[in-house]
Amino acid sequence: MAGAQEDPVLTRAVDDDSRENEDDAGKEEDTGAQIAPIVKLEEIAVTTGEEEEDVLLDMKSKLYRFDKDGNQWKERGVGTVKLLKHKETTKVRLVMRQSKTLKICANHLIIPPMSLQEHAGSDKSWVWHATDFSDGELKEELFCIRLGSVENAKKFRDLFEEIAESEVKNTEESEEAAESAAELIKSLKVGDKKKELKEESKEEKEDEKPEVQEEKPTGQISTEAEKEA
Repeated sequence: MAGAQEDPVLTRAVDDDSRENEDDAGKEEDTGAQIAPIVKLEEIAVTTGEEEEDVLLDMKSKLYRFDKDGNQWKERGVGTVKLLKHKETTKVRLVMRQSKTLKICANHLIIPPMSLQEHAGSDKSWVWHATDFSDGELKEELFCIRLGSVENAKKFRDLFEEIAESEVKNTEESEEAAESAAELIKSLKVGDKKKELKEESKEEKEDEKPEVQEEKPTGQISTEAEKEA
């Protein structure tokens, strides 16, 4: 005689009870305890060195530097170029960081006689010389920057050259102010010298004056001997 067949309804009910028991066991095992991390990470304030500067320009770009040894352009990085003006000194510098690593790929002041030139006739690329400090030491570099659009390239050029021209004006004014101060100091020294000479001459004249002896009135008896006589 063949064995009895299993009731599918009963089997399904047993399976459901088994799953419920497993869920209950899982709930009982979850005690809600929290495990403290092995290392406690503290929040650290990150500074970029740009806290004392105002952003005049901020746009995406690609930067190249000219390799003299290989006589070719090499990519320096893709990221954001900024023109930053210091709040106290009013000096403006160009800073560019790579987008992913934030590594500095350009860092220099905009000073005269800097000027931008078109690169190979492109209206979105500019070339210029600069004394760069991105590697921690001053180095003469030839940079080429490529902006995303003609509009951005024009905006970059106009602001860059405006800053360079204003620095020329500030330098000339500083030189004129220095010359004026030097002339003033020189005139003060000459005036003091003349005053000293005048006082010395006055003292010499007073020393040269003859001593005036007081004359006695006529007939005045000046000694006891004359009285007795």
